[in-house]
Amino acid sequence: MKKVLIYGTLTIAALAAIMWKLNANKKANTEKTEFVKQSNSGDVPVLTEKVARIEFDQKFSVNGNFEPARELSFLSETSGRITKLMVDEGSYVKQGQVMARIDDELLGTDLASAKVNLEQLKVDKERYESAFRTGGVTQKQMDDVRLQYEVAQTRYDAASRRIRDTHVKAPISGIINAKYVEQGAYLSAGTKMFDIVDVSRLKLRVTVPELQVIHLKPGGKVNVSTNVYPETAYTGKITFIAAKGDNTLSYPVEMEVTNISGKPLKAGMYGTANFEMPQQAPAILVSRTAFVGGVNSNQVYVKDGNTAKLRNVVAGRIYGDKVEIREGLTEGETVITSGQINLVDGAKVTEQEK
Repeated sequence: MKKVLIYGTLTIAALAAIMWKLNANKKANTEKTEFVKQSNSGDVPVLTEKVARIEFDQKFSVNGNFEPARELSFLSETSGRITKLMVDEGSYVKQGQVMARIDDELLGTDLASAKVNLEQLKVDKERYESAFRTGGVTQKQMDDVRLQYEVAQTRYDAASRRIRDTHVKAPISGIINAKYVEQGAYLSAGTKMFDIVDVSRLKLRVTVPELQVIHLKPGGKVNVSTNVYPETAYTGKITFIAAKGDNTLSYPVEMEVTNISGKPLKAGMYGTANFEMPQQAPAILVSRTAFVGGVNSNQVYVKDGNTAKLRNVVAGRIYGDKVEIREGLTEGETVITSGQINLVDGAKVTEQEK
């Protein structure tokens, strides 16, 4: 009997201890929950800015490299040994100027032979034409002589062309940027002889974002500046606007820039294209940081009294750290620019001093 009483007493004591512990834990949890509620119910500190229409300048600048307006690698059109070389690296040549002479002795013999043959066939053709009028030769004989004359004429023209090709002439005006042959060297057709670049005019190639490229037109004027001559303003003329952009939605744009005497630019130098944009009406611009999770979300928090309200907007063009708002905000409203990570729609806020 005693054992039963002892076991019963111990069981009751254990149950009492368990109940006490559960109540203690519940009280602690309740206190923690209440503390969190009280913490969350406090006003969230935020930074704000007033919504206003702003007049802004859309002009922008883009950097690029100058390239020659024209450049080419000149290849030999005939075979032979160079008997005379008249230019060197750095030489300026005009279009049509003779740069080198190639041995034409054998070609001259071919030309003389072709000329003699052509002259003989010309006499034969005239004799046959005279005889044909009197019925001395047939039509077939007449046609054969004419064909032989035409073939001889073609051979003479080809020989003359080969002779002309021994006078190596510049196809464009420019500077000999590189020379790959020397006097006395033997050339084969297709041998690379010179690189010629024309830097009287240069090309400046840049990439322009999609929101700006829509305002550009071929033929438009662009102010161009450089680091080597910062005091000099060059004028560029847009010659090309790409129809397709790259992965960053930027579009290649080329402009032609005329060199200025005394301050010549060289291909490979850096240049800055300074684009002037059409005058725009004042627009609502807000900080990029006002957007919840980024500009593409098209959501901002508007401070109404001491309450944050989530607002859907339509974002437009981006200008540095500012974003154009086309719809969703009006002048005089206040947008929250910092602290949104702690906000939900309808949360209480307090404005901090910047």
